[in-house]
Amino acid sequence: MFGLVATNTIAQGDTRSTGLGYICCNDGIIYNATRRVKWPGLAAVIVSMVHVIRGTGVDFCNLDGEKVKSITAFLFHTGTSEDPRALKANKNKSFVGSYILGMGFTFNDEDTKAIATPISEMQRLINEEPKNREVIFPYIGGQEVNSSPTHAHHRYVINFKDYPLMRTNLGKKWIDADREERTEWLSDGIVPIDYPDPVAYDWPDLLEIVEQNVKPERSHLTRNEIGRKRAKFWWRYGSSSHALYTSIAKLDRVLGISYTSKYPAFVFLPSEMVYGHTLIIFPFSSYSSFCVLQSQIHDVWARFFGSTLEERFRYSPSYCFEPFPFLDTWETDPRLEAIGKEYYDVRAALMTCNREGLTKTYNRFHDQSEDDAVIVELRQLHTMMDREVLNAYGWVDISGDCDFVPEHTADADKPTESTEAVRYRWPDPVRNEVLGRLLELNAARATKQRRRGAPTHARRRPRPSSRAGSDQSLLIQG
Repeated sequence: MFGLVATNTIAQGDTRSTGLGYICCNDGIIYNATRRVKWPGLAAVIVSMVHVIRGTGVDFCNLDGEKVKSITAFLFHTGTSEDPRALKANKNKSFVGSYILGMGFTFNDEDTKAIATPISEMQRLINEEPKNREVIFPYIGGQEVNSSPTHAHHRYVINFKDYPLMRTNLGKKWIDADREERTEWLSDGIVPIDYPDPVAYDWPDLLEIVEQNVKPERSHLTRNEIGRKRAKFWWRYGSSSHALYTSIAKLDRVLGISYTSKYPAFVFLPSEMVYGHTLIIFPFSSYSSFCVLQSQIHDVWARFFGSTLEERFRYSPSYCFEPFPFLDTWETDPRLEAIGKEYYDVRAALMTCNREGLTKTYNRFHDQSEDDAVIVELRQLHTMMDREVLNAYGWVDISGDCDFVPEHTADADKPTESTEAVRYRWPDPVRNEVLGRLLELNAARATKQRRRGAPTHARRRPRPSSRAGSDQSLLIQG
């Protein structure tokens, strides 16, 4: 047996997986743990104290001074010690937006770097040739979603999708060519004159803009195979997210969230748009889907398994969405639909009335000195929404009451007691209880998945890396 004192990241991420997780899955038992202890010396840090024994025979455990049946590697009294697994039911239901790789594709009057084309020029091109409208779309990113009261876009973008570049007179060569040769020509962006589908040269004026504003920068991407491919196909986006646009083709609207934000907030967006890579898009149009994703049940999971940039939250589909154990009827539940719509409508009206976006609205939502009647109503509706989701899971014994509770910094080593760090949320014991039950659900569904033969993989957080100097770091001005 042994005891240790560590920063409380001991129960998080890869530190947990390779430490306490391995121990608990190999005959180790955590029999005593205190999750948060302020260091008694001068160092302003929070530590965890953990005691472990190998073998069996432990009648009960102590967690934060309370007697419990067991303690997991997450330092919860319920749940599993294994990393959550991706669930088949969530596959192909979350997408990163298009990585256009070049602001030269865009029309934008607010571009300070003189890379984008003015919107007046876009209007002139459409007036002279209405066909140009076919490949010009509204373009929106995470900043507009978070700052605009109506999530309005102010940019447009040229989108040649996966079209070949041009038609040429291949004649008998094409007819006699085998499949491999034809595929090679197509991969080079060349097709025969009688090719029936669109090619980029069908819009010569727009292609000229892209050739002037994007191609020169793309030509420098020669460090690796991905960069060379992006240089070769300069008229296409760096990453088109074809699967995303296929999945939403029949929808009038979709759910989206900014990849990086102070507060995770989901919004509906029109489907006829190009979404930037700073957005995560979901092919859902129901308020019940919004209700579950916006609820604290999903929020506590996403915050625990997601990552951060400085003090801002990052929503990663691989960790926040794919392993999350949703209800079977979460997209269509009528009770969730009703409360989700009421909450969404009140929030939308509040933002429009105050001319404030999501970030400013939730700053007020979490400000304990804010007593505006509509903000108070929004808090009450959020509590009602959480209550309905808890009931749908059958967790009627969990209190859905919120309070203004201090948050902690991203590294979890220092408590932050400032007013800005306070959020209107569940107390930590409730969050831990919900997380433990969600982990149990994930483990049960992953086990059922394995028995049916479906592959399932633990989600491991990749090592932090810098993009500086890489091919991908070029051209990301928006």
